[in-house]
Amino acid sequence: MKAWQTLCSTASRLRFEPHDIASQLDGRGQYAVELDEEFPLLIKLFRYTSKRHTRGATWHDRLELFMPLDGPARFRMGEQEVELRRGDLLVVDNLKLHHVVDFPGFDTRVVVISFLPEFVYSLGSPSHDYAFLLPFYSKVERRPHVLRGGDGAAKAVHGALAQLLECYFAGAAQPFHQAGSKAFLLQVLYHLAGHFRASEMLKWEFMRQQERSLRLKKLFDHINARPAEKLPVNTAARLVGMSAPQFMKNFKQVAGMTLVAYLNHVRLANAARLLRETDRSIADIADATGFSDQSYFDKRFKRGFGRTPKEFRADVLR
Repeated sequence: MKAWQTLCSTASRLRFEPHDIASQLDGRGQYAVELDEEFPLLIKLFRYTSKRHTRGATWHDRLELFMPLDGPARFRMGEQEVELRRGDLLVVDNLKLHHVVDFPGFDTRVVVISFLPEFVYSLGSPSHDYAFLLPFYSKVERRPHVLRGGDGAAKAVHGALAQLLECYFAGAAQPFHQAGSKAFLLQVLYHLAGHFRASEMLKWEFMRQQERSLRLKKLFDHINARPAEKLPVNTAARLVGMSAPQFMKNFKQVAGMTLVAYLNHVRLANAARLLRETDRSIADIADATGFSDQSYFDKRFKRGFGRTPKEFRADVLR
């Protein structure tokens, strides 16, 4: 409990900004985050509320940890939705389309830690360093990795997080703040790896999963550059140099859903952005995002967002 109180005390001295990043989205609706090559670690402090957060699913290369500090939060990754309470730490499936889910009364501060894998482990690193990334690549049981606030490892993780926030946001005022930030991040990852040890895989399996993810990166980039373009499985498989059966198996393992489901998620996210940020007609937006049939678009959109496109736009303008 003391570690949690220390973390809350540290957070209370920091500024949390509204999760209102629409102005920072690129032309494809992606939230582009530039990480320093020398120090590829970024910690963002957000305040999420029903009225003040940017909606829409995304994916990215960087690895990510997500922790609500005040109240409940809901996080969707692929086809799974995770309920989080304050102090729970989620290991995000970064290559699956993911987003924070809105609900009545949603209001919480959140710590989001992002970093590139090579910040921890890359070619030339000591072989044992791969263990720090096991929580991100070893979900063999297909369940999200969540460290609950009451779990045995939570105290150590909360303590390391408090030190990480203190060191990271001190900046140049803290001697060797970059080295210190990395040291405290490794502490967090070490305790997470220990907590999820039942999911540990052999090093070759870990490397295979990393290779599988990197091999599909070209396809993810292609989809986000041309989300409305028709993309048959055979064409997608050729893009990444795989046979169709091999591709379907690998894509489902990495993205957590089929190619068709993934394309629908990307298109719906783009449609939501256009509904929110433009005055284009709903029929025009349906066509621009790859839905030639507006009634089908309405149906898919309501299934994904709980409202029709017309209702969604009305809520945004309210």
